[in-house]
Amino acid sequence: MIDFSYTAKPLNEIQNITIVIGLFKGEEHPINQYNLSLELEAIHILYDVKGFKAKQVVVLGLGDKDKFDGKKYQKVLLSLITFIKKNELTSIVMPVFNVVDQNDSWAILTAARSFENNQYQIKKIHKEESQKKLLQVVFNTNISDINLLEHGKFIANGMALTRELADMPSNICTPTYLAEVAKKMAKEYSLNCEILSEEQMLKLGMNALLSVSKGSIEEAKLITLEYNNNDDAQPIVLVGKGVTFDSGGISLKPGSAMDEMKYDMGGAASVLGVMKAVVQMKLKVNLTIVIPSVENMPAGNASKPGDVVQSMSGQTIEILNTDAEGRLILCDALTYCKKFNPKVVIDVATLTGAVIIALGKENTGLMTNDDNLAQALIQAGKESYDSVWQLPLSEEYDKLLDSNFADMGNIGGREAGSITAGCFLARFTKEYTWAHLDIAGTAWVSGNKKGATGRPVSLLVQYIKNSIES
Repeated sequence: MIDFSYTAKPLNEIQNITIVIGLFKGEEHPINQYNLSLELEAIHILYDVKGFKAKQVVVLGLGDKDKFDGKKYQKVLLSLITFIKKNELTSIVMPVFNVVDQNDSWAILTAARSFENNQYQIKKIHKEESQKKLLQVVFNTNISDINLLEHGKFIANGMALTRELADMPSNICTPTYLAEVAKKMAKEYSLNCEILSEEQMLKLGMNALLSVSKGSIEEAKLITLEYNNNDDAQPIVLVGKGVTFDSGGISLKPGSAMDEMKYDMGGAASVLGVMKAVVQMKLKVNLTIVIPSVENMPAGNASKPGDVVQSMSGQTIEILNTDAEGRLILCDALTYCKKFNPKVVIDVATLTGAVIIALGKENTGLMTNDDNLAQALIQAGKESYDSVWQLPLSEEYDKLLDSNFADMGNIGGREAGSITAGCFLARFTKEYTWAHLDIAGTAWVSGNKKGATGRPVSLLVQYIKNSIES
């Protein structure tokens, strides 16, 4: 964990620590005598610089001043962090850079979050990591608000929990394991925790959820955590899809990259991360998270294409594809949410591959039954640079779910797959304000840098902060 602090002492008088300077193209500064490139993300290290007491000065190129927005700022921070790791620097002092359309407080919180988030390392089983870590970051500014530093760190802590859980192999991170994580959080932070067993869910009529777990030896869990810090106010409820491994069931997935289906509990991991951040920040809000957690496996007793189940809501569903299982567990969890009398419900799910085709890896898909909630989430995405893009929900798409044998099918055909998935969920959320975040494209990255991203923790924390302030 990094020690963050402030100093108002002039940079050129600071010693015994590495100095970081950021310069825009054309900006006048004594460092210009070295004729360094100041293009965006250019980075240089100088030793024994005349006029500075520090032995090392790192110079960052910030590019054009009028184009240095939040996205470019985060790129520069990432370049700096990479440079720090490569050169094994343990302590730095840096100024607060001027970011277009953002204030210094935002820049400090974002930097603290970025530095702390990049301390995360994927834990290899039975292997100790020996790489030196950054231990101290000092911001050179007249600002002295410790909360900015703490809040940035706490958001990063939530992202780290999300990444750690999502990166775990599915033979360790099972529904039972997630339930134990929730219990430990409840004990550590004095939260209310309830874990429903399959027997209890059956009594509630959660047949859609239980149809998914039938083929697995891992017992399904419905996990609830409640943080109450705002008297009797209605809670914000977050629902996180927790499929700890998704083979596709009888509608078996292709073998290529099936290992990445351990990430199908990214929604569950993210709402746990949001809860951790909110609790550590002591935000004045009532927050409830609900996690339906299952493993989706093929077996002799697994659900089959063509089966019909009755959901907790009473609506019947024809299971046309057992690999469209996320919506089956979410629909019962969303019905369950009515008991909390929610102010708003937001579900978070790695729901469809179609959203990756539509939006790629940059934007999380957003669907909602309330325009004000849509705008609030879009704004939070802009502020946190954890962006969303709204997709439509309309009757024309909803009709694609019609079934000859039940109230609806669990898929709507090849077209508009992400939207019809959202329309399916919307049928279970008519009694409250609701939004759906499809994070299938943003929860993890593939390839040689495979790993969870921690999204959309910063988006949801920003949304919660904004809802408190408004």
